[in-house]
Amino acid sequence: MLDILAITTPIFLLIGIGFLAVMLRLFSKEQVQGLSGFVINFALPALIFRALVQRPLDEVFNPVYLAAYGGGSAVLFLGAWLLARHRGKPLGESGILALGMSAANSGFIGYPVAAMVVGSSAVIALALNMMVENLLIIPTALALGEAGRQTGVSFFTALRRTAVRLTRNPILIGIFAGILAALSGISLPAPISRTIDMLATAAAPTALFVIGGTLYGLRIGGMLGDVAQVVTGKLLLHPLIIFLLLWWLPPIDPALATAAVVIASAPMISIYPLLGQRYGHGEVCTAALMLGTLLSFVTISALLWLLEAYQLPLA
Repeated sequence: MLDILAITTPIFLLIGIGFLAVMLRLFSKEQVQGLSGFVINFALPALIFRALVQRPLDEVFNPVYLAAYGGGSAVLFLGAWLLARHRGKPLGESGILALGMSAANSGFIGYPVAAMVVGSSAVIALALNMMVENLLIIPTALALGEAGRQTGVSFFTALRRTAVRLTRNPILIGIFAGILAALSGISLPAPISRTIDMLATAAAPTALFVIGGTLYGLRIGGMLGDVAQVVTGKLLLHPLIIFLLLWWLPPIDPALATAAVVIASAPMISIYPLLGQRYGHGEVCTAALMLGTLLSFVTISALLWLLEAYQLPLA
């Protein structure tokens, strides 16, 4: 158990440092948002780009992994959306609730934890997960939100508009730039390569600091029904479904499979409240993010203990 705490404690200490920095007014919310922009626009794309150019593409693009993580996330999204619709939720709100359950905070929490567990394989998992989240889960949720908010706008029209906006997503640009560089076989000049390495190294600690600063000031209101559904789905159902699919599908690299389950156990994406606020559901999303992040210390530690104690097939 001490080995597990040695992995998870530094992660949540960095989150706590970010929280205290804002609470003590050493950093403002605006400064934390600036750091968030640095991570999303520079550090994470550099991290993914470096991973893609350093490994053979047939090692990176693992179809079984994509089937397990993408299929599992899609199944959970659909189930969560249908449950919310059954409960009488509007089209857009149902999509936002489903998003919270099926899109992990891969870059800011999932990757740092997975990197401490399995090492370099976590970067490959991060790149593949980012493709699933940014090309499948998030666009579908945003399209449902737009279709629910705009009278006369069909789901597919909203999806097309969302897809056009995604062409400017820095993380996707980093993924496709890495693919092109790997296919071309070009060797980057040493100064550029070192710059990318420096940006990539800054990704994990800065991301955790940002999460802590973001959590300061968030409050959980009287929306426990929706919040409990989102948090339970994200922290428990998402990693469980990914685990079961990886167990059922043909075997892959155990380190990569472990990284998939660990990243899936992370709380919802950090921009979840911003996306929810856009469609009038910011309070529920904010409360879910705060509660999910706090509880994830317990659930992630428990998951790592289970993987180690019972020698599950992924380890």
